[in-house]
Amino acid sequence: MIGTLVATAFWAMLPAYVPNNAAVLAGGGRPIDGGREWRGARLLGDGKTWRGTAVGTLVGVLLALALNRLNDPASAALGAELPTFALPAAFALAFGAMCGDIGASFLKRRSGRERGAAFPGLDQLDFVVGALGLVFLVDADWALAVFRPPVLAVVLVMTPVLHVVTNVGAYALGVKNEPW
Repeated sequence: MIGTLVATAFWAMLPAYVPNNAAVLAGGGRPIDGGREWRGARLLGDGKTWRGTAVGTLVGVLLALALNRLNDPASAALGAELPTFALPAAFALAFGAMCGDIGASFLKRRSGRERGAAFPGLDQLDFVVGALGLVFLVDADWALAVFRPPVLAVVLVMTPVLHVVTNVGAYALGVKNEPW
């Protein structure tokens, strides 16, 4: 039962987990805020770019489509029925994750934090809030069928752990400038 919940939560969230990492790898390009400031601080900063947002969203959607093709053998191997992704849900998860991260950047600038500064809690769940918020808005039937309360609970516990582990790993590999 627990294994099935974890597998379902992880599978359903993969299109939201991957976009920000893909955006970092795509990096660079024109900042979304165009260098504009509000109340003496950048709106978002140089780390939030149009290219990163587009690439991150595209990678998340493509990953969801690839997971659809792998669904039957993965479900059989796990002995659990994993969700398939409707295109609107795939887009909402990926783009919502990017929007959640962009929103967190805005909040960080408002709180006086510089780019890359830690903001515990927000750093681990910003993209989850964005992804879930948008998927429930765009494809509520799919979201309600997949993200039942026990699955949501697993997502909220599992995500911060995965976030810390992957960021520390990326930092150790030299892909990130800070381990959070």
